[in-house]
Amino acid sequence: MSIKFIYGRSGSGKSYYCLNSIKRKIEKGNLNSNILIVPEQFSFQTEKNMIESIGHHGLLKCKVFSFKRLANAVLNEVGGGVRKHINDSGKNILLYKIISENREKLKVFKKGWSKQGFVSNMGSTIKELKKFNIKEEDLKESIDRIENPTFKSKLEDIMLIFSEFQNRLSKNYIDDEDELTILINNLEKSSIFDGAEVWVDEFSSFTPQEYKILEKIMKRAKKVNFTLCMDFVGDKIKTESTDLFFPIKVTEQKLLEIAKNNNISYEKPVVLNSNPCRKFKGRSELQHMEHNLFSYPYSQYNYKPQNIKLFKALNKYSEIENVASDIVRICRDKGFRFKDIAVVTGDLDGYQSIIKAVFNEYNIPCFIDKKRDIDDNPIIVLIISAVEIISKNWSYESVFRYLKTGLLDIENEDIDVLENYVLENGIKGNKWLMEDKWEFNTSYSAMEDKAYEDIKNQLLDRINTIRDRVRTPLIKLASSIKGRKSGREKCEGLYNFLCDINIPEKVEEIIRNFREESRLDKANEYNQIWNIVVDTMDQVVDTIGDDVFSIDTFGKVLVSGFKQYKIGVIPPSLDQVLVGDILRIRSHDIKALYIVGASDGVFPPSITSDGIFTDGDREELLNRGIELRSSSRYRAFEEQFIIYKALTLADRYLRISYPMGDDSGKTMRPSIIVSRLKKLFLKIEEESDVVSKQSSNEIDLVSVPSSTFNKLIENITVNSAKNNIDPLWIDVYSWYCKDKKWNSKLEKVLQGAYYTNEMEIADTKKVRKLYGKHLNVSVSRLEKFAQCPFAYFVQYGLKAKERKIYNLTPPDIGSFMHNILQNFSVKLKEQNLTWSDVDKKWCKENTEEIVREILSERPNSILNSSKRYKHITSRIERVLTRASYLISEHIKKGKFTPKGYEVSFGKDGYYPPISVELHSGEEVNLSGRVDRIDIMEKDGKEYIRVIDYKSGSKEFDISDVYYGLQIQLLVYLDVILSELEEKFDGDALPAGILYFKLDDPIVMGTEDMSYEEIETRIKKSLKMNGLILDDIDVIKDMDSSISGSSEIIPVSVKKNGEVSYSRSSVAKEEQFQMLRKYVRVTMERLCERILEGDIEISPYMYKSRSGCDFCIYSPICQFDTLIKGNSYNIFKKKNIEEVWRDIESTVSDE
Repeated sequence: MSIKFIYGRSGSGKSYYCLNSIKRKIEKGNLNSNILIVPEQFSFQTEKNMIESIGHHGLLKCKVFSFKRLANAVLNEVGGGVRKHINDSGKNILLYKIISENREKLKVFKKGWSKQGFVSNMGSTIKELKKFNIKEEDLKESIDRIENPTFKSKLEDIMLIFSEFQNRLSKNYIDDEDELTILINNLEKSSIFDGAEVWVDEFSSFTPQEYKILEKIMKRAKKVNFTLCMDFVGDKIKTESTDLFFPIKVTEQKLLEIAKNNNISYEKPVVLNSNPCRKFKGRSELQHMEHNLFSYPYSQYNYKPQNIKLFKALNKYSEIENVASDIVRICRDKGFRFKDIAVVTGDLDGYQSIIKAVFNEYNIPCFIDKKRDIDDNPIIVLIISAVEIISKNWSYESVFRYLKTGLLDIENEDIDVLENYVLENGIKGNKWLMEDKWEFNTSYSAMEDKAYEDIKNQLLDRINTIRDRVRTPLIKLASSIKGRKSGREKCEGLYNFLCDINIPEKVEEIIRNFREESRLDKANEYNQIWNIVVDTMDQVVDTIGDDVFSIDTFGKVLVSGFKQYKIGVIPPSLDQVLVGDILRIRSHDIKALYIVGASDGVFPPSITSDGIFTDGDREELLNRGIELRSSSRYRAFEEQFIIYKALTLADRYLRISYPMGDDSGKTMRPSIIVSRLKKLFLKIEEESDVVSKQSSNEIDLVSVPSSTFNKLIENITVNSAKNNIDPLWIDVYSWYCKDKKWNSKLEKVLQGAYYTNEMEIADTKKVRKLYGKHLNVSVSRLEKFAQCPFAYFVQYGLKAKERKIYNLTPPDIGSFMHNILQNFSVKLKEQNLTWSDVDKKWCKENTEEIVREILSERPNSILNSSKRYKHITSRIERVLTRASYLISEHIKKGKFTPKGYEVSFGKDGYYPPISVELHSGEEVNLSGRVDRIDIMEKDGKEYIRVIDYKSGSKEFDISDVYYGLQIQLLVYLDVILSELEEKFDGDALPAGILYFKLDDPIVMGTEDMSYEEIETRIKKSLKMNGLILDDIDVIKDMDSSISGSSEIIPVSVKKNGEVSYSRSSVAKEEQFQMLRKYVRVTMERLCERILEGDIEISPYMYKSRSGCDFCIYSPICQFDTLIKGNSYNIFKKKNIEEVWRDIESTVSDE
C-alpha cells in the first residue's frame, strides 16, 4: 500500500502523465488492474482521451470511474442496494410532505416554509449534511452548546426535518448520498481494488464522504496516484489562504494525514516541469501568464503578445459580434476548427441568448454546456396550469396559460376569440361550469339591431362550442383529483387526463418533427421531458401515494418535484464551439479560448451566501466541530484557483473581452483580471468599438454573408450621406446585388434604412369610401382630429378598437353619472318639482333610488360583480348626491333655469344637425349632445348658458379654443342661439359656457374649522369654470350672493361692484359673437382636412400637454421624434390678448 503525488501547474501534463503511465503498464503486459477516478463531469471526456491515447482496448484494461459510477459497480458486485432509488425530485416531494405535516412544530421556518424555493434549499442543505457525514446526533450535540437563541431554533427546525426525512428514507429508499455511505460500508467486501494501481485525476478537493472512500481504497489498492495542480514545495507547505494553490494544499495535507493514520507509505513524488509547460511550448506569453497571473511579486513580459488579446466593447451584443467575427477569422486564416474553440463567461444566463443569435448569424455551430430548467417547457406548463385551473377556480391566468401551450387541438384563432370574450365579460370561476350557454354581452353592441342579433348569435354559438371543448376534459380531471383523493388516485387522474387530450401522441409528433428538421437537441429535450413527467408521478406515488391531500397541495408537490430537474443535452455535432460557465467548463483540448463578460462582479463572479446556512452559521458550526461547505470568503479563494484553471485551458490563443455597459445602459467596470493582464503585459493592445464601430482593417468585417450583410447596411447608412463609402463596401454591395438570394432582401432593407415614419393616403378619392359619401361627424371627433390627424384616422377611419377588458374605466363612470343625472332630472319633472324645491335629504334618497333602479335592470353590470365595485357605487352615489344638491344651490342663487337635459343635435336629435358647407360645395353634418341648457328671460331678451358635466378635470382655456381643442360648448351655444334667433322675437344672447365638475373632493383645513367653513371650501373647489358674459347684471343673475370671488362661476368682483378681470374668465358680447364665427371657420377647416385625406402623424404639443397623452394608438403610429418625418405640431403659448387678436384676424379674413 502506497500513495504517490504527481505535482504540476496547469498545462504541465498531469493527465497526460497518468494516461501514458497506464499505457506503458498495458504495453508491458502488467496484469494488475488499472483504475482511473475522475469527477463525474469529466468521465466521458476522460474515456474519449483514453481511447485516443491507448486505443479501444484501453477501456477493457483500465476502468474509468467517478465516485457515483464506483458505487454502482461495487454494489452490483457485493449487493447492498436493495432499497429503491429516489432522485432529487422524489426527495423534494417527500420533504414538502414532511415540512407541511410538521409546520406547526417549526420555530424559525414556520411562516416561510411555503415560499417558493424553500423546499429546494432545505433539500440542498440535507444533501450537504449527508455529504459531510453529519448525523442527527452531531446536530443535537451542537444545539445543546449553542447560546444564540435564533440560531438554536433554526438548527432545531433543521434537525426535526432532517431526522424525519432520514427516518422515512431509511425504510424504503436510497439517495445518491446514501449510495456513497453504503459504498464506504461495502468497499472492503469488493475485489475491484485488490492489487490495483489507481490514478485520481482532475480533483481539487473532496467531501468527507469521498475522503472516507479514498481511505478505503488506499488500504486495498497496491498504489494510489493523486494529481495535484500546484507547485511542489516539499516539506515547506504554505497554508496562507491567499495562496493561489491553497485549496489544493489543504487537499494534499488531508491525504497525507489519511496515509499517515493508516501506515500507508508515501512514495517519491513526480514533479512535472512547468517552465516551460508542455502545453504552452512555443507560446511564451501564455506561459508567462500562467506563472504570473496570481503571483506576488510578478514579472512583466517585455514583448508585444501575439496570442493574448483584449477587447473593450460598447455592449454585450457588439462584444459577441466581435467574438464571432474573430472566430471566423482564426478558422479561416489560422487553421482552427470550431471544436478547438471555447467561449467562457461568468454570466452564462445573460449571454447565452445573444451568443445563440449572433453565432447563428455568423454560421458558427455552438453547443451551450448548461443544464436547462424545465419550468417553461410547454408540457410542464400545461400540467401545472391544468391543476391550477382546478385549485384556483378557473382563474383567467391559469386557463389561458394552459390553452396557449400549443399542445391542444384547438386553433389559435379560436383561443383568441374565447380570450377576448372572457376578458370582456370577466368570466371566471363557476361561470365556466354553468350548464346554461354563455349569453353575456359581445363587442358588437353598436350595430343595427338585426345585424347585431345575427352576428351575436353566430359568435355565441362559436364561443360556446370552444368552451365545451376546453372544459370537458378539465371537468373530468377535476372529478378525479378533487376531494379526498390519495396521491396515487391524483396521479392516475392526471395521467388519464394527459392521455385524453393526446399529449403522448403530441409529444411523439413534436419529437419526430424536430428530428426531421435536424434539431436533435430539441428532440432530445422533449423526449426527456415526457420521461420526467412520468418519473415525477411515479415518485409521488412511491413517496406519498397513500396519503390524502388537497388539490392545492398536489399542485405544489408537482411544482416542487419538477423544480429539481434540469435537462442535459448531448452535443449534436463534434465540430462546434463549446460555450460554458467559467466555474463549470470541462477540460478538454482547447486551442483557442474566448473569455466574454470580463467585468467587475461577473468575472470572477460575485460570491454570495446561499441556502439555509449563512456564512455566520457555518463559522459557528465549524467552531463546534461540524465542518460543512466552505464559507463565501473561503470559496472566493477556491474560485480564484478555478479562474486560473480556466484561463490556462487554451494552448494557443486567449482573448478576453468586456462590455462598457449592461443591458440597461449602466456603466460597467472591467474585471480585475483585465487590469492584471495589462500590468503583466505592458505592450498589450486593447482593441475597442466604443468610439467607432468601424474596424481599423475593414476587411476583417467581411466574413460570412449574413453578418457581412448587416455591416454593409450599417456602413451605407452611416457614410452615404457623407459620400464617404470605402471602395471595399462598394464591391461587397455589388456582390449582394448579383446574388439572387440576397438581392431582394438588400432592396427591402435599404428601403427600411431610409424609412421615414410619414403617413398619407395616396388616392384621396378613397377617403369618401372610408368615411362615406356624406360625412357625418360629432364635434368631439373634430377635437380629436385637432389633437392628432392620424389618431382620428385610426379610431374613426380604420375603426381600430382596444381590446375590451372587464373593468370600470373613467369613461364608464362618466357615462354612468350622466345617466343618473339625466334620470334625476326626469324624476323632478315627473313629481312636478324644480331644482329650487329639493333639499339635501331628497337629493340623497332619490340618487340612491335611481342607482338601485339602474343596477337592478342590469344584473350583469360590473358594479354588481363584487364588494369592491359596490364600494365604488357608494362613492358614485355620494358624488352625485353632492352634485345634485349643488346644482339646486346654484339654481336657487340665480335666475337661470334648466330648459333641457342631454339635448342632442343631429338627425333624430332635439336640434337639427349642425351643417357645415365646405369650399368644395360639399356639406358636412355635425352631431353632438349637451348635458344641460339654462335660459333666463330678461327685458325681452333670452340669455343662454350651456353646461357640460365632467367627472374628470377640465379647465377652460381660450387658447384651446383657438387651436381647435375645445370647441364643443361654443358650437352648441352657437346652434342654440341660431335656432332662437329665428324663432324668438327678442334678442338671444350668450350668457356663458361652463364645465360642472362631478366630484366629492377632500379639502385641506384645520381642526377648529366649522362645518359651514368646510362646506364653503368644498363649494369653492367645485366652482364651475368656463367663459361668462361680461355683464355684471347677468353675472348677478347667476350668483345673486356674489361678493368677492363667486362660489358658483369663474368671476370675482371688486368692492365697488365691478368685475375683477384679472381674476375672472369673461368675454364681452361682441367677443362671444366673434367666437361663434371662429368655431364655424375652425369646423370648416378641420372637415376639409379630413376629406382631403390628412392622416399625418402630427400630435399637438401645448405647454406640458400633447396629443400622445393617454393615446392608445402609439403602438400603431410608432411616433418618435428621433425618426425623420416625426415631429410635434407645436401650439405656441400666447397670452389672452394675443389669442383674441388672432381670433379676430382669422374671422375678418373669412
